[in-house]
Parts: sequence; C-alpha cells; structure tokens
Amino acid sequence: MSNQVIQVSAATIEQMKQHYASMLIPKVPQGGIFSAKAPSCNITAYKSGKVLFQGARAEAEAARWQESAKSSASLKTSTNKQTPYSPPSSISTMSIIGSDEVGTGDYFGPVTVVAAYVSKEQIPLLKELGVRDSKDLTDDQITKIAKDLLSILTYSSLVLHNEKYNELQQRGMNQGEIKAWLHNQAIGKVLEKLKPTKPEGILIDQFVQPATYYKYLAKQKTVHRENVYFSTKGESVHLAVAAASMLARYSFVKQFNELSKKAGFTLPKGAGAQVDAAAAKLIRTHGKEKLKEFAKLHFANTEKALGLLK
Repeated sequence: MSNQVIQVSAATIEQMKQHYASMLIPKVPQGGIFSAKAPSCNITAYKSGKVLFQGARAEAEAARWQESAKSSASLKTSTNKQTPYSPPSSISTMSIIGSDEVGTGDYFGPVTVVAAYVSKEQIPLLKELGVRDSKDLTDDQITKIAKDLLSILTYSSLVLHNEKYNELQQRGMNQGEIKAWLHNQAIGKVLEKLKPTKPEGILIDQFVQPATYYKYLAKQKTVHRENVYFSTKGESVHLAVAAASMLARYSFVKQFNELSKKAGFTLPKGAGAQVDAAAAKLIRTHGKEKLKEFAKLHFANTEKALGLLK
C-alpha cells in the first residue's frame, strides 16, 4: 500500500473536506479533522495541517491537493495585487448578488442553490432581521427569518432532486460540476429578474478554485463572468451570501420534511451511522430501487446500508 503525506493550510483542508463530503467516514483518529474513503485511497486530515493518503491512488490523489496548495500559496505570497476573482475591499457595502448551496454533504435530501440580490439600502434591514450564516442558526430560526426574506429580496431558488442528481452523477458529473451548473443558473435567473438594474458584483461562496468553476461550465451556453467574485466563508463577506445560505437551507428543510413523510419516518441529516441504519430501513420498507428518490447513491452510506441488511 502506497502512503503519501502532504502539508496544507486550514483553508485547503476545508476545501478537501467539502470535496470528499460524500465519502466521509465517522471514525476519525485523535488529532484528526476528517477521514474519507475514496476509490483506491483513504484520506485522513489532521489539525497539524498534515494529510495522509493511503492506497493505490495515494500518490495521484496527494499530487492533486499539493498543486492546489501551491497555487493558493503563490496567490498569497507572489503579489499584493488582487486576483481577478478576489472581492474588492468595499464589497460588504455594495449592492450584489450572493450565491450559496445546501445539502451537498447530506446523504438524504436534495441539493438546493439560491442566488439572492441585496442592495446596499437593504443591508441595515437584513442585519435587523438577524441574517447571518445559516450554520449558526437552528432550522426554526432560519424558517422565521427566511419567510421575511422571501417577500423582501429578488432571488432564485433551485432544487436538484435526488433522482436527477443521481442521473447527472451517473453520467459522469462530479459534485463540484453539478454545483457550478446550479450556481450559474440561479445567478442568471436573478440577473434576468433585476433587469434593467445591474448589480455591482456577484459573490459566490467558494467551493472550488475559480478556474475550475469556469472549466466545469465550459459546455454551458451562457456563463456569467462579469464582476463575479469568489470567497470562502462568503456569508461573512456580504449579507447577500448569508441570505442566500438561509433561503437555501429553508428550501432544503422543506424538501427534507416532505421526503420524511414519503419515507414514513423521520430521515436523519448528515452522512453518519444513523443515516446508514435509516437507508437500510428504507430499502427494507420500499425496496432498493426507491432509494434513488431519497438519497445520493454514490455516497458510501449506500454500501454500508446494504451491508447492514446482509
């Protein structure tokens, strides 16, 4: 078995965790941040910044992230100038479209992407409503605030249901490509609704390097590039991303609850051991063929659920 160890930044580890979201395993060693089981390669990231790759594809998988880490480092050290995709320092006070997604790390439930326009005049109102990162709020709090946002903001909400998600994934689209496709669509719909008003910028909560994002969209007829910026933790950069995050979560929870009713029992969120048991119960109750309506089949939970049934 081949072993490779690389040293990366905390930001790269966070990107890796999102990339391997569908392959995360619950057992994480002491000092670890996450463990994942990818095809022919096990990955373990540690708080020290070290990442261990084990398996036949260890060298290739490690090389991918080593190059990504070098690119990120060079952007930080080689120049003090902004990259074309870095948000301007004044972005928090600008009128922009923010875009974010929810559901990519959950085995059950759809992927929801929302793009929302927040004008500079609306920023004080959103602060008063309590708009912030949806991860810091309960589902009940999000529901209450989101209902106000629905009547205040110009937005587009896209829901990619599991059957379509599985179809795209089986056709060869990875999760990053699917997300890029949805973000580009949602942004386009908001731009259409806003005409003739033009936003001062568009901020996407970064899930992949900008060059890769646009590579994913190479076959799309319309790709939005004008004044588009990327930032990790975009919800802390502009309230438009925080509002989009909340609306996406609100939509996800609504869809998730409908799936639970369809299943006949409450489905758990995430991708842990309780999800494996719920998937096994679903297969036992409704049959394996029905699972594609509820879950992202390429997640490791599918095989684990089948193992529980044996």
